[in-house]
Amino acid sequence: MGEEKSLLQFRSFPSLKTSDFALTEEPSWRLENNVSSNRRRGNKRSGGVFTNFASLSVAIRRDRRESTFNGRNGGGGGAFASVSVVIPKEEDEFAPTSAQLLKNPIALLSIVPKDAALFFAGAFAGAAAKSVTAPLDRIKLLMQTHGVRAGQQSAKKAIGFIEAITLIGKEEGIKGYWKGNLPQVIRIVPYSAVQLFAYETYKKLFRGKDGQLSVLGRLGAGACAGMTSTLITYPLDVLRLRLAVEPGYRTMSQVALNMLREEGVASFYNGLGPSLLSIAPYIAINFCVFDLVKKSLPEKYQQKTQSSLLTAVVAAAIATGTCYPLDTIRRQMQLKGTPYKSVLDAFSGIIAREGVVGLYRGFVPNALKSMPNSSIKLTTFDIVKKLIAASEKEIQRIADDNRKKASPNTIDEQT
Repeated sequence: MGEEKSLLQFRSFPSLKTSDFALTEEPSWRLENNVSSNRRRGNKRSGGVFTNFASLSVAIRRDRRESTFNGRNGGGGGAFASVSVVIPKEEDEFAPTSAQLLKNPIALLSIVPKDAALFFAGAFAGAAAKSVTAPLDRIKLLMQTHGVRAGQQSAKKAIGFIEAITLIGKEEGIKGYWKGNLPQVIRIVPYSAVQLFAYETYKKLFRGKDGQLSVLGRLGAGACAGMTSTLITYPLDVLRLRLAVEPGYRTMSQVALNMLREEGVASFYNGLGPSLLSIAPYIAINFCVFDLVKKSLPEKYQQKTQSSLLTAVVAAAIATGTCYPLDTIRRQMQLKGTPYKSVLDAFSGIIAREGVVGLYRGFVPNALKSMPNSSIKLTTFDIVKKLIAASEKEIQRIADDNRKKASPNTIDEQT
C-alpha cells in the first residue's frame, strides 16, 4: 500500500470550548468512492482510478446560543462535524479472480493486452478471408500475367475467365485452384495483422485537436497502413506470385533459392514501387469508405454483422474499380523476365499491346474475390473489436461488484 502516513490531524478552534458541546451518539465512519480520470497514466483498459474516502461524522449538540462553529452563528439544535481522510486503494485489489473469469467467459479476452488482441484479430481475419477466396485469386493472377511470363512473349495476349478456370482444372486438378495458397496465408497473416493494427494506430495519430478524425485523416491512415504492411511482407508476395504462375516450382523455398541464384536479392523487391502506389490508394479508399458508410447508418444497424458485410462489399467495389490498373502493372513488373523497367514504361507498354482493356485483365475474378475477401476480413475484425469492448465492460462490472462488496470492511482493514 506504500508509505504509511498520519490520516488524522487535529486543529484547535480558539472560539470553541469543549464545554459548549456534547456527543449525542457514537462517532461513525462512512466510506465513499471517488473516480478520477487516469488517461494521463496511460491505462487504456480501465475506466478510472478509484480512491476510497473515509469520513468520520460526529453528531454534537451545542449548549450555548452565543458560540460559533465553522464560521456559522449560534442557534438551537444540533450540529455535525465531519473529518475526511484519503485512504488509497489499489485497483488491482478489486480485479476479478480466476473463478470469476471462468464464470464470465467473455471477460477472459481481457487477459490479452488490447493491442495484442487487435493484432491477432487482424491475422485471423486475413487468413480466413484469403483461404476462402484462394481459387479466384489464382484465376485472376493467371489472367493478369498470361503471355507476359518469360518464354511466352509470343503467346496469346489474354486469357478469359472461363478459359482460366478450365485450364487450371484440366492441367492441375482441384488442388490447382489453391496452388500458392500456403505462402499466401503465410504472407497474409503478418500482412493483415500489421495492416489492420496499423490502421487503428494511424487513426489515433491523425485525429485533430478536437479528437475527431476527418475524411482526409481516414484516407491518410489507410494509405499509411497499406504501405506499412506491404513494405514488411513484400518478398512473400513475390514468392507467392512466382509459385502461382510459373511452372516447375513445387515449394516456396524452391522458388526463393532459384531467385537468389539467378536474379539476386533485388528480385524479391521487383515492382515494389508500383505496389506501394497501388496499395496506398486502395486501402485508403477501402477502409475510409467502410468507416464512413457504416458510421452513416442508423445506430441500431451499426452493430449488426449484416451491415458490416454489406458495407465492406460496397467499399471493396469502389476501391477495386479505382485502383485495379496499378495492380495489373505491379503484377507484370514482378515477373521474371518482365520487359518493363518502370511504372510509366509498363503503363504505356500494356496500352500499346492490348489497349486500355489490358489494364483491367482479371478484373472480374478480382472483383468476385476482393468483395467477399474484404467483407470477411473487415467484418471479422469488427466482430473481434466488439468482443474486446464487451470484455472491457465485463471486467469493469466485476471490479465494481468487488469494490462494493469490499467497501464495508475497508476502514477496518486500514485502521
